Amino acid sequence: MSESNRPVRHIVFDIGKVLIHYDPNIPFSRLIPNEAERNEFFETVCTHDWNLEQDRGRTWAEAEKLLIEQFPDKAGLIRAFRQHWPEMVSHAYDDSVDIMLDLIQQGRDVTMLTNFAADTFKQAREMYPFLKVPRGVTVSGEIGVIKPDREIYDTHVASFNLEPAACLFIDDSQKNVDGAIAAGWQSVLFTGADKLREDLRSLNVI
Repeated sequence: MSESNRPVRHIVFDIGKVLIHYDPNIPFSRLIPNEAERNEFFETVCTHDWNLEQDRGRTWAEAEKLLIEQFPDKAGLIRAFRQHWPEMVSHAYDDSVDIMLDLIQQGRDVTMLTNFAADTFKQAREMYPFLKVPRGVTVSGEIGVIKPDREIYDTHVASFNLEPAACLFIDDSQKNVDGAIAAGWQSVLFTGADKLREDLRSLNVI
């Protein structure tokens, strides 16, 4: 947790599971109805680590080719991951979005820092126009670096002329929170809008 005696001048939001929902099970519960088979598919084929490489900049074509060579019998399901991606981001977290938009309306400096594939982020922005409202965003897939690597925090600071000690980062992953703190930022773990409001009050942000 951050020190309340350091003023916050820059508020940086993560996106997935902070502002918008993300769950690959939404389309795949239909595509692979058997829960055990579906879990095995995510554990052995379209894994978290495989998907993370798209966040680091690997193209979907490369990603699909790699897996289809290993699992030719799963080719249709592998391609379905990208095809049905919009279903995975099924809704916004309205309470969190309201907090972000209120901060912007109050004149606060708000940016976003996210692990996101470049093309799916463009799609997300069209689905959720509030993602266009903050001053800017650093997208991992566009720069080839992912959280919690130190470089992505330093890149964000340089891109938007921020002072690290005056940055407050809001993320749902403890390792990404820890990465921000290691980069000299303040940071809070997102567990819900009510807790976020408490954290922002304790830091004299609201």
